[in-house]
Amino acid sequence: MSHHRSAFFISDRTGITAESLGHTLLTQFDALDFQRETVPFVDTVEKARALAERISEIAERDHLRPLVFTSIVNPEVREALRLENVVLIDFFETFIGRLEDEIGQKATLTVGKAHGMVNEEKYDHRIEAVNFSLNHDDGVKLKDLDEADVILVGVSRSGKTPTCLYLALQYGIRAANYPLTPEDLGSPTLPKILLPFKDKMFGLTIDPNRLHHIRSERRPDSKYASMDNCRREVNEAESMFRHHGVPFISTTHKSIEEIASTIMHKASLGRKF
Repeated sequence: MSHHRSAFFISDRTGITAESLGHTLLTQFDALDFQRETVPFVDTVEKARALAERISEIAERDHLRPLVFTSIVNPEVREALRLENVVLIDFFETFIGRLEDEIGQKATLTVGKAHGMVNEEKYDHRIEAVNFSLNHDDGVKLKDLDEADVILVGVSRSGKTPTCLYLALQYGIRAANYPLTPEDLGSPTLPKILLPFKDKMFGLTIDPNRLHHIRSERRPDSKYASMDNCRREVNEAESMFRHHGVPFISTTHKSIEEIASTIMHKASLGRKF
């Protein structure tokens, strides 16, 4: 049996929904190697037919039916992708009918509502959150921290920056971050600049071995990346968090999505848009 299978995520807009849901389902089949392709903006019957022809050729080549995940609003466009030699998993067809029956109202079938700029005010809020996180990255700008929803604190390379940006993009959270330097870690006392904002702080920690590996790629054979230094910084950062009652989580085996979701939950933050 072949351990290779083609999988397509097809959408009439960005493809984010089909890709996200389809990827989540495929992660449950880790014995297979999926050749994944996302195809956005398939918004006409002509585009769908051309794509269907290409997928059909791949089916003949592989001698296996490709898996096709779609989040396409227009039923005619969806129908053009329905082939005998593909497995079509249609998220709209699966769920919209049931929702219409339960709600007692027909769906508007408007393209682009999930990830489009439907509400300008909410979109602007998200962009402002992103700008805030960029301006307050790595302690570059320490003013206006009172406007932050959360301040991530941790040693260098513990995942603060990508988590802040994800919180801003996904939830509209104004997330600042502050890197704990060796000067900050000499005692369990919080950095003076952070003292007024202790209630907004959330700590990120990481396994010293993992930190050593990450830092060694950035600055090999340096004191910054040495195992002893990584172990010391992590231990002192965690001691600081415990001493001041700052909640913290380990990022070692967590994705950015998991880290952000955990922070949202544990810090009792709500989506801002």
